Amino acid sequence: MDNKFNMTVKNCDLYYGDFHALKNVSMDIDEHEVTALIGPSGCGKSTFIRIFNRMNDLVEGCRVTGDIRIGGRNIFDKSTDVPLLRKNVGMVFQKPNPFPMSVYDNIAFAPRTFGMGGIKKRRELDAVVERSLKQAGLWDEVKDRLRKNAMGLSGGQQQRLCIARALAAEPKILLMDEPTSALDPISTGIIEDLINELKVNYTIVIVTHNMQQATRISDKTAFFLLGEVVEYGSTEEVFTKPQNKKTENYITGRFG
Repeated sequence: MDNKFNMTVKNCDLYYGDFHALKNVSMDIDEHEVTALIGPSGCGKSTFIRIFNRMNDLVEGCRVTGDIRIGGRNIFDKSTDVPLLRKNVGMVFQKPNPFPMSVYDNIAFAPRTFGMGGIKKRRELDAVVERSLKQAGLWDEVKDRLRKNAMGLSGGQQQRLCIARALAAEPKILLMDEPTSALDPISTGIIEDLINELKVNYTIVIVTHNMQQATRISDKTAFFLLGEVVEYGSTEEVFTKPQNKKTENYITGRFG
């Protein structure tokens, strides 16, 4: 990968066995922007973002065609270093999934094992843990609980911990699959504010069912329906002047 981490998809089709899950998807995703993916459940949004870190490779019978590039390089080329790709493309899931270990060890896991040469020195690990927790807006809440089990944190804190854990690997891209759907409004607001801060340094793609959330935090929005991208453009235009009647029907609540 080169220094640019823009993402381009051309004529992408994805199959789970005989099921055609994504159909001729093309999209350019710019660096340092938040791109929201909206659409009904089961329309291919989560499947789409998992292409970028090749998580779909782990699904038996999954097949991807088309041209998918990050920084101009085809991520499905045989020369691609998949562990390095996954280091550069972090992911946060719908439900918080902290490891059953201390807050500190959750964050230190990535730098200890990969991504930064396997950091072992305590002072360096301490710095990574503090920096990542501060980036995720969690440091002040947990700095006195670093040796406590992460499972004791609240749901919102656990999700921010998972964001910090992803950031500790120093990714360039952050994929977020409905990261606030299981959280209360206060925690949701904290994470939305965090996303707006993080886009200065990261390219962020977020799947959301909350259309108000998409309007609050994203620069661009893609509307998925039945495995196809119906409309993609600036968030303001998609929500105020949709070009496709299906988009208008969805965002006005006529279906979905």
